[in-house]
Amino acid sequence: MAKFTTLKSRVVVMPVNDIDTDQIIPARFLKVTDKLGLGKNLFSDWRYNADGSPKADFVLNKPESEGAQVLLAGDNFGCGSSREHAPWALTGYGFRAVISTSFADIFRNNSLKNGLLPIIVDAKTHQSLFEILEEIPNAEISVDLQNQTVSLPTGHQVSFPIDGFSKSCLLNGTDELGYIQSFDDRISAYEKAAAF
Repeated sequence: MAKFTTLKSRVVVMPVNDIDTDQIIPARFLKVTDKLGLGKNLFSDWRYNADGSPKADFVLNKPESEGAQVLLAGDNFGCGSSREHAPWALTGYGFRAVISTSFADIFRNNSLKNGLLPIIVDAKTHQSLFEILEEIPNAEISVDLQNQTVSLPTGHQVSFPIDGFSKSCLLNGTDELGYIQSFDDRISAYEKAAAF
């Protein structure tokens, strides 16, 4: 997992509330146990026609979305089933952060464990971001995980919450297993001392 420290990026705007995990990555793509290639199936039912051709008016198919690492979504993002494939698909596309007023708990936890930063902002900031990005579509925002702030194109900064453990894992580019493995010497010493 790549370290997450600071990020400066353009933003993909998707002003839809209650986007569930089946829209993020439809169930037919859940047969895989590998993250590789899931990015191409992100929002598949919204993104592609029945024949597999891209829908020209869908935001991810527009040239200006290419390379953007932040998704600005409506309220209650990631509701629905608990599929870990949802953050896999988002990171597979290239997103490093999603901004919303709220996230489904399981989706938020899965995201944090897979290198995707769910950023919760208040309703006023959320609306302000939509307005700014409508006026200046290619504007960039900056995310500073260490200081837990988002810098808006207007120069204003807003803070966001994150628990200390998840923050530490993201900053160090490690998951829960990697965190446990970092104590390998202490675990081995304990096992030797406890051996009968």
